[in-house]
Amino acid sequence: MDTLTLQETLERISKAVENREVMQHVVINASKINLMAQDAKLAGIINESPLINADGKSIVWAARFLGYKIPDRITGIDLFEYLVALAAQKEWRVYYFGATEEVVREVVRRHQMMYPKLKLAGFRNGYFTDEESVQIAREIHASQADLLFVGFSSPKKEYWISDYQTIMQVPFAMGVGGSFDIIAGKTKRAPIWVQRAGFEWLYRLLQEPRRLMKRYIIGNTQFIGKVLKERMQR
Repeated sequence: MDTLTLQETLERISKAVENREVMQHVVINASKINLMAQDAKLAGIINESPLINADGKSIVWAARFLGYKIPDRITGIDLFEYLVALAAQKEWRVYYFGATEEVVREVVRRHQMMYPKLKLAGFRNGYFTDEESVQIAREIHASQADLLFVGFSSPKKEYWISDYQTIMQVPFAMGVGGSFDIIAGKTKRAPIWVQRAGFEWLYRLLQEPRRLMKRYIIGNTQFIGKVLKERMQR
């Protein structure tokens, strides 16, 4: 994991775009740590990523508990929004991939209203068959996108970017999970004070208890167990 500030992260991404590197970015939270423990392919993709940020407060707290200095978390949605603003300023081409057709169109509409100079490379909803993936990757390559934002859940977004980045050749690609739904107004994000307190997960759980109960209640307990085990082994 890269112990970078937001500004340092943006500078690293800018360098990748300017040098036409091919970079897959990932963010880490407690849920993803649990997934990595069960999924060797996902763990490999994440560990090989050239840029990894701490998304959840749980990661920041755990890292400090284990003796690592992390400035603070850099959430996927915050980095996404900062990068769109930076893209408009630097005239980078942006591609949006994921969510429903209605949602992705609304995200594009809102961003173009906020940033009239934003250069749109293209957009596509997240509903497709495995057989269509190669053609989609070729279309993204043809769009000459500088930034690619993929709105799938984990581990699908990490898999897809990793599997097709050689074809796409996009300098910077990141998975943004449910960020499209939040930006489009379909779901709500926790208030700033809740985010800063580290309880954004609880806010989400209260919104969708049936879907997220296992992820947050059981998952967080498993994560704490992993952290304590690591501390004891040291």
